[in-house]
Amino acid sequence: MLRAIQRFFDTRIRADSASASPEVSRHALQLATAALLIEMTRADFRVKEKERRTVMEAIQRTFDLTPDETQELIRLAEQEAAESVSLYQFTRLVDKGFSLEQKKHVVELLWRVAFADEEMEKHEEYLVRKIADLLHVPHRDFIQAKLRARQAVRQGE
Repeated sequence: MLRAIQRFFDTRIRADSASASPEVSRHALQLATAALLIEMTRADFRVKEKERRTVMEAIQRTFDLTPDETQELIRLAEQEAAESVSLYQFTRLVDKGFSLEQKKHVVELLWRVAFADEEMEKHEEYLVRKIADLLHVPHRDFIQAKLRARQAVRQGE
């Protein structure tokens, strides 16, 4: 996984060699976040175009990437998610690498993907809850993220 991440960011972002180690960690976090969002699109066993667009926008805005960088990150995340046997490898990275505020933002992004198609499936809600628990996001923050996401989707943000 780290080799693919490094190759992607070496060619797209051109991180200097002096900061290679922190860059790998930052990029691994980006890939893990993207993979969790990709998994969210698959929670109801039907990936819809609205969900894909929501993931693209979330990744691009959250990590301040160009459209090409976003596409490549999502391609890598889809590959990692397809090869993964559990969410743990992604949630572990996010849990250890992000602050509580960043983890709450990830949970809100997951909710936005779940609400994107205007259909809340029980599998989607279960997955957001499971990921929030693995990220150690308190229940109150989990609910607040859900409400913010629902409101944002209703307002077309």
